[in-house]
Amino acid sequence: MRSGSRPLPDRIARWGFLVPALAYLLLFFGYPVVKNITVSFQRYTTTTFYTGAAPFVGLRNYAEIASSDQFPKLLLTTVLFTVGSLAGQFVLGLAVALFFHRRFPLGGVLRALLLLPWLLPLVVSATTWRWMLDADTGVVNRALRDLHLLSSGVPWLTGTSQALVSVILVNVWVGIPFNATILYGGLQDIPAPLYEAARLDGAGRLASFRHITWPLLRPVAGVVVVLGVVYTVKVLDIILVVTGGGPADATQTLATRSYELSFQQFEFGRGAALGNVLVILSLAFALVLLRANRRALNA
Repeated sequence: MRSGSRPLPDRIARWGFLVPALAYLLLFFGYPVVKNITVSFQRYTTTTFYTGAAPFVGLRNYAEIASSDQFPKLLLTTVLFTVGSLAGQFVLGLAVALFFHRRFPLGGVLRALLLLPWLLPLVVSATTWRWMLDADTGVVNRALRDLHLLSSGVPWLTGTSQALVSVILVNVWVGIPFNATILYGGLQDIPAPLYEAARLDGAGRLASFRHITWPLLRPVAGVVVVLGVVYTVKVLDIILVVTGGGPADATQTLATRSYELSFQQFEFGRGAALGNVLVILSLAFALVLLRANRRALNA
């Protein structure tokens, strides 16, 4: 037997475990990606399902999307929605993680309850928030009026400037538990003797956070931000349920526009092309953030 070779039963067993996983990835991930790329280069409409003919149009779908008057606004709205959501989720998630890092009665129960917004179906959460933010009957405006902070209701869902803020707030509320849970796990890995030594040296909470917590938490924070970008760029259900992309396309993002092209206007080729643009942008964001995080760690 040659050195390094394995018996035939061992190799069969290895492939027996590997083949189902590869088949699953190819069937449920590989095929949809390849099909979506193929469709984006075709004039694929509802008639294609009957005729079977989807003419190859090359980059025409991408050119039509990029030259559209709506594309710059879609791109700007997507960036604002992503940046606003990430900032709110991360800052509040970190604050919650630092709060639960201390020991206090019922801390475990409260941490478990914190996961509820993340565990609830997004359609349920978005529907609840849509009711709460209603300009006339919503509890948010009612509370603001009862506290005498406003004399009239805020058009959270019907104002072109307020609607984007509203969907960002809803997405922040949904994402806080995920950020807090991951960051809390990172805080748990920081050795406690480091904080004891810092206290002996006279360092306060702010100095301890700056010189101990944040440097050691930075790798975990980088992962949280990258995952947040990937999750947030493609958010669809929250926007569709809360505002439907309106008013006047004020909350229309690349994801909602891709959905609209594919499943409302049945322009599957253009919808697939816009979806691919969205994938490329999310990958670009993730790569930039990973590179910046690596540079910060090596500095």
